[in-house]
Amino acid sequence: MQSLIPLMRSISGAVVLVLALSGNSVAEAPLGLGRAVEQTEIDAWDIDVRPDGKGLPAGQGTVAHGEQVYAQYCLSCHGEAGKGGINDQLVGRIPFDAFPFGSDPGKTKTVGNYWPYATTLFDYIRRAMPYSSPGVLSNEEVYSVTAYLLYLNRIVSQDTIIDADTLPTVRMPARDRFVIDDRTRTESFLRQ
Repeated sequence: MQSLIPLMRSISGAVVLVLALSGNSVAEAPLGLGRAVEQTEIDAWDIDVRPDGKGLPAGQGTVAHGEQVYAQYCLSCHGEAGKGGINDQLVGRIPFDAFPFGSDPGKTKTVGNYWPYATTLFDYIRRAMPYSSPGVLSNEEVYSVTAYLLYLNRIVSQDTIIDADTLPTVRMPARDRFVIDDRTRTESFLRQ
């Protein structure tokens, strides 16, 4: 089998070359496989949220509702009030907002002491949580869990309503602790 790998690479390279020379792109090659993707299918997967809030959906959430959603979907893995369970601890601040992670990588990284953008928290919960069935939470439930976790980390008040307008304005304690990689000069939207 090992001796066939170089041959297979040569053949696949030759197919690409023939298609390129014939004027067809690989994507346009009539291989008789698959189908065109519908825009609604693309939209269903195009759910990324940038640090500046671009991509946040409609909806809103509250700390009180977030506590209920957390109890139903998050408690079994992340423990009471996010203090840790079988999975990562989500709540915890280091006194005086010190950030010793560069010198002590063993320190626990939580939402309150490590994450630089609240919008990233929303994006991660929306895409990957709950672990057993990611994507089942509504936008309102994701906004609410985000509000609850921000509240537990003493970043927002208990009466805060989180939505597409307010979430990007939340200033995370670790925000200025990250160095922007601006080698391509495309991250200017991060400098707020």
